[in-house]
Amino acid sequence: MSLPSTKPYLVRAIHEWCCDNGFTPYLAVVVDANTRVPIEFVRDGQIVLNISTDATNRLRLGNDFIEFQARFGGVARDISVPLANVAAIYARENGAGMAFDIEAEAEAAAAEEGGTPPEPPAPEPEPTPPPTRPRLQRIK
Repeated sequence: MSLPSTKPYLVRAIHEWCCDNGFTPYLAVVVDANTRVPIEFVRDGQIVLNISTDATNRLRLGNDFIEFQARFGGVARDISVPLANVAAIYARENGAGMAFDIEAEAEAAAAEEGGTPPEPPAPEPEPTPPPTRPRLQRIK
């Protein structure tokens, strides 16, 4: 018999602590196929999300998923993050918070499902900047 994870309770506790003390709670997330976030903001397979009450709508810190709606570039997006993919929760102002081990949890979840842990998606290549207007340079 395995014990239930303490991670959802710790995430909720640190979120509440941040909000009670006027700090901004940030969530560091490892992105994989089960994570629903704006892919254009993912860097090196990770994304950092502001989960303060001012930045989110319908925030739900559940035992399996963190779900909310947030604006990215002025567009409202639905976000869904599996708790197993949460790498850390911390206060933006002072960095106080807690980090979590992702690899062990992802392997344990995959073992329960009878599969292998999913690989994070390859980052999209940086778009090339638009060509600049040609200019004449005088060389003597």
